[in-house]
Amino acid sequence: MKQLTTVFAKWCSSIPILLFSPLLFAQQEASEEASSLNLRRGATDISGQVYDLHMLMFFICVGIAVVVFGVMFASMYLHRKSRGAKPANFHENVKVEIAWTVIPFLILIFMAVPAANTLIAMEDTSEPDMTVLVTGSQWKWHYKYMDSDVEFYSLLATQREQIENKFQKTDNYLLEVDRPLVIPTGKKVRFLITSDDVIHSWWVPDFAVKKDANPGFINESWAKVNEPGIYRGQCAELCGKDHGYMPVVVIAKEPAEFEKWMGEQEEIVRKAKEEEQRLLSMNMSMDELMKEGERVYNATCAACHMPNGEGLPGVFPALKGSKMALEDQQGHIDIVLHGKSGTAMQAFGKMLSLKEIAAVVTYERNAWGNKTGDMVQAKDVNAVANGN
Repeated sequence: MKQLTTVFAKWCSSIPILLFSPLLFAQQEASEEASSLNLRRGATDISGQVYDLHMLMFFICVGIAVVVFGVMFASMYLHRKSRGAKPANFHENVKVEIAWTVIPFLILIFMAVPAANTLIAMEDTSEPDMTVLVTGSQWKWHYKYMDSDVEFYSLLATQREQIENKFQKTDNYLLEVDRPLVIPTGKKVRFLITSDDVIHSWWVPDFAVKKDANPGFINESWAKVNEPGIYRGQCAELCGKDHGYMPVVVIAKEPAEFEKWMGEQEEIVRKAKEEEQRLLSMNMSMDELMKEGERVYNATCAACHMPNGEGLPGVFPALKGSKMALEDQQGHIDIVLHGKSGTAMQAFGKMLSLKEIAAVVTYERNAWGNKTGDMVQAKDVNAVANGN
């Protein structure tokens, strides 16, 4: 009994901490330490409203708990048997029943009105200043600016040595990408979110945006970022073995800086198209193809087919000694370009250039002892892409 009393006393002493800790969160919401314990206010007006709703609901629940448990413990103390209290004998009390029906109803209405207004605002994607198509695929994101020719894949940039515990992990472990999405501040950006293969979920907590990316469907969301900065998120839907390697990084820039960045990207796209046209009329050497192919393979193919080309039995087929890699060159190019329906093999035609596809197919047909001697050039890939 003494031990039970001690435990109960310790539990009671923790109640003030539980009740008043939200006040500390509210006062220190801008600090990094507080954000690790509570919701962050975020970088948009909507995320700020979500934070305020969260704190409102929390305090309402705390208030209800204080009243209910206060009445309960007071009744237990003041009307205990040792004081000679006698239990009341009654069956109903209409006034009490009306009170405990009406009061919760009014509380729910008080909570529902601001929540509904915020929810409606979250779903209002009308009149955007710009639109970005976000496409999830195993295990990366593709971004396309609908008002320009700029589009690119965003891949995990965390070093493999960190994942394998060979190097020390950085502060943004598994939250780094090679090419982040860039958007302007002060502009309403609409996100069209879909998937190429399985269900993913594009989640950026600081924007209060979390939308499923469903194959064959497009979900909409939006954000209007108030402050420049780097905002990180993740895929929030289990999507396969590398689900944890699908970070989201968004950089918000001032409008002038964004326009400058967009101009630079459009110039890069223009030069890339010119380079591809030039490559159609030239041939790369075997050494050049193998070096470039190894780089592309390790970056985009090794996660499934393994660095040694042996794949994962029953899951991802081996390329080492496979019939396709040894015999069917055109079929090999076609499956890299267009993927294979009903399998995890996705299309790389949008992700890789003609030069990169030519190099990686050459590498796969000559690495790990395959040694076919085949040299695939950009013009060969272009011919398959055009159905020739």
